[in-house]
Amino acid sequence: MPDDPLLILEGVERVFGGGRKLLGGHAPSVHAVQDLSLRIRRGETLGVVGESGCGKTTVARMIVGLDHPTGGAVTLDGTPLSDLGQKALARRIQYVFQDPIASLNPRKTIRKSLEAPLRHLLGLDAEARAARLESLLAAVNLAPEFLDRYPHEFSGGQAQRIGIARALAAEPALLVLDEPVSALDVSVQAQVLTLLDDLKDRFGLTYVFISHDLSVVETISDRVAVMYFGRVVEIGPSRQVFGAPRHPYTHLLLRSAPAPGKKSQVPEDANTELPDPYNPPPGCAFRARCPRATDLCATDRPKLDATPHTSACHHPHLPEDDRPRRPNS
Repeated sequence: MPDDPLLILEGVERVFGGGRKLLGGHAPSVHAVQDLSLRIRRGETLGVVGESGCGKTTVARMIVGLDHPTGGAVTLDGTPLSDLGQKALARRIQYVFQDPIASLNPRKTIRKSLEAPLRHLLGLDAEARAARLESLLAAVNLAPEFLDRYPHEFSGGQAQRIGIARALAAEPALLVLDEPVSALDVSVQAQVLTLLDDLKDRFGLTYVFISHDLSVVETISDRVAVMYFGRVVEIGPSRQVFGAPRHPYTHLLLRSAPAPGKKSQVPEDANTELPDPYNPPPGCAFRARCPRATDLCATDRPKLDATPHTSACHHPHLPEDDRPRRPNS
């Protein structure tokens, strides 16, 4: 895998609200993403995990240009996204949505939905579009006769394959997949994940795979970024993050993940409330839920370093010391 990054997020922030009220004063602001930096390598699959409200989807929307950072910069191949036109950006980055049926226009046949990017982004004529449509359906293992049917005539798995085909139509370099299999049955999930893996190799794609399902992310990702309260708190190779997690929050996620025959290991009296997004706390945002927190965590915000597997924690779990620390020790 090449080391040169395809996409760089540097100090990205996204704040919602905070403007002036009609009758004076300022509205409260929500800090959805805070000081987030990522380097997404060409040809890799970067998994992004975290509980609801951690900022995963906001990051996805900023990558594809559906939302814009309040601060920081996002660059694609060295060019800021803000300097790319909407058409040029759509040629390079495409989005695969969580709900496959809702992402397709119910009034249009699949042919019309798939032809739109071929016509507007690639400028193909009728003959070239017909050939391209045939190859797209073959790539996602669907029959050509599906082109003249409507979205309601398909199962969830078939509809998601169509959504993937539509994303591939513009020949992008990067796909942002936001919970692409969470609405599917487990057996269908496996089929779609196998398809995505095959398409990545065949077309030289780069994936940003966003999910709350840890087993899915572990299966498909080369690296994993764990988000909490709008920040990346741990990042590293998938095998290391899941096999030897360093941040206490990653440990909490892994203990909380349901599995057949496994009893939850999360303490019943654990404080599971997220910090107030209108008033971000100083220091480490996870400290109220952390069994290893000390006074240092309340005042100094830990940062990621440049090592391949790193965590933003003053007292990370290490292979030689996996014992929880007492508070204020």
